Amino acid sequence: MTNPNDILSRARQRCAEQSLPYAGAVTPQDAWALLYADPQVKLIDVRTAAERDWVGRVSIAESQHLAVQWSLYPGGAINPAFIEQLGQCAGQDDLLLFLCRSGVRSRYAAKLATENGFVNCYDILEGFEGDRDEDGHRKSIGGWCHVGLPWVGA
Repeated sequence: MTNPNDILSRARQRCAEQSLPYAGAVTPQDAWALLYADPQVKLIDVRTAAERDWVGRVSIAESQHLAVQWSLYPGGAINPAFIEQLGQCAGQDDLLLFLCRSGVRSRYAAKLATENGFVNCYDILEGFEGDRDEDGHRKSIGGWCHVGLPWVGA
């Protein structure tokens, strides 16, 4: 397994190269390696409860899998209590890996968390389902599911 320090170094390098407004960005495989190596690392699943219930979720220890919706279902309004809810389940110095469907909402969540004093925020590139293929389907181009990492279906 890859050394966690090497993973974080690459993630911070991506941050510098892309001028990201948070600590860095990791691949799904690197996120899994970090979670596996350190039970204190937390995955913040920012998808809606409906997405987790109907599409599936990562299969990791409950203590590492935290659900804090970025947007609310139905309607899609930004969760006004996002930072408060994040603070109820994670410390400002914790290593936090943000995950959404395709890697968009997780970037916004990592940015907002960083702006509010959470210092170790990392986006999981490609998200849980990845991008859409030519038929509009997900889970076939990038993402946690596509690369074969553990997850449980709905």
